[in-house]
Amino acid sequence: MRQAGRHFLQIPGPSAVPDRILRAISTQTIDHRGPNFAEVGNKALNGMKTIFRTKQNVFIYPSSGTGAWEAALVNTVSPGKKVLMFETGHFAFMWCNLAGKLGLHPELIEGDWRSGADPNQIEDRLRADEQHDIKAVCVVHNETSTGSVSPIEEVRRAIDAAKHPALLIVDSISGLASIDFRFDDWGVDVCVSGSQKGLMLPPGLSFNAVSDRALKHSKSVTTPRSYWDWHDMVGPNQKGFFPYTPSTNLLYGLNEAIDMLLEEGLGNVFARHARHGAATRAAVRAWGLEVLCTHQGQESGVLTAVKVPEGHSADAFRATALEHYDISLGNGLSKVADKVFRIGHLGDFNDLMLMATLSGVEMGLAKSGMPHDGGGTQAALEHLKAA
Repeated sequence: MRQAGRHFLQIPGPSAVPDRILRAISTQTIDHRGPNFAEVGNKALNGMKTIFRTKQNVFIYPSSGTGAWEAALVNTVSPGKKVLMFETGHFAFMWCNLAGKLGLHPELIEGDWRSGADPNQIEDRLRADEQHDIKAVCVVHNETSTGSVSPIEEVRRAIDAAKHPALLIVDSISGLASIDFRFDDWGVDVCVSGSQKGLMLPPGLSFNAVSDRALKHSKSVTTPRSYWDWHDMVGPNQKGFFPYTPSTNLLYGLNEAIDMLLEEGLGNVFARHARHGAATRAAVRAWGLEVLCTHQGQESGVLTAVKVPEGHSADAFRATALEHYDISLGNGLSKVADKVFRIGHLGDFNDLMLMATLSGVEMGLAKSGMPHDGGGTQAALEHLKAA
C-alpha cells in the first residue's frame, strides 16, 4: 500500500540528495576528452581542495569509499610492511581487513567502540617502534558505526611527539563536509572520503587528499597498482582531465554540492551538524536510552548511535518504525548488531527535518513496545529553541 508523504532516509549515509544536485546530475553528458570538460574537472578538483582545506593534491576516483581506502594504502605502504590502526568501530575494523588482503601487516589497537582513537596509545606504540617498522597510522575520523569522532589533530601531535616518520592516513568518509576537518593545519598525509555523506551526492565518487610528502613517498612504494596510481592522475588533473573515463554526471553534481556548501559557509555547516547532534542526544537521554559514544566531546554531529535496553531488538524496532512511519534508521553493525540503531542527521538537513525525524523515532519506540520515557522530542525542541 502506498504511504503518503516523503520517505525519511535517516541512515547515516547515503544521505538524501537535494533537488539542486539532482538537477545538476541530469545535465546532458559531454565529451570527457573535449575542451568544455576542462572547466568541469578544474572546478571539481579545485573545489574539493577548499572542502578538504588543503592547497595540496586531491584525486577523484569513480568508486565507493572502499576504493579510496585501497588507493590510500597501495600508494603509501609496500607489501609486508606494517600499518598501525585503531579499532574505533566496524569501519576501522573493515579497513584493517582490507589492509591484510593487500599483503600489508596491519596492527590493530583494540578499542571499546564507544570513543574515538586514543592519541596516547598511538604515541606509546610508536615510541616502542624503535626500528620504524610501522609505515603509516590509519585512523577513522568519524566512525559511522558508533557515532564517535577521533581527535585527528591530537593524533598528529602524538606521532610528532614520538618522533616517528609514519604517515598519518585518515578516513573522513562520513566526516568531511559535516564536521570540522583541516587537512593542512592538522598535518594529515592522506585523507579518504566519499560522495554519499556530507557532500550530499549519490554513491560513486571517492577522494584521496594527498600531501606533497605522501606523494613523494609513494614513488618508492612497491605495491602493484594501476587504476589507483596517484602519479597517473597528476598530469591530466593539472589540465582538468582524468587518465580514464570519469563519472561525468556525478562531477556536475559535485560542483553543485560544493557551491551549496560554500554558500552556506563551512563554519555554518559544521555548527548546524553539531547543533543537531546535541539535540538528538538530548532526546535520547530524555527517552531514558543510552548514547553509544560515552566520551564527552567526541560525540558526532553526523549521527547518533543509540543502545536499546538489554533483551530488546533494535532491528525489530527499526522495522516497526519503517512500516508505520516510513522512516529508515541505520542498523547496528557486527559487534553491536541488533543492539543499537543509528539516527542520521547529516547532509541537506534542517531543524524542522530533525524534529520530524525524532518524532518518528519516538512514535516508533511506542509502537514497537520498546521501553522508554516520553518527552525526548520535546527535549530536542527545547535544545533547538535555546540554541
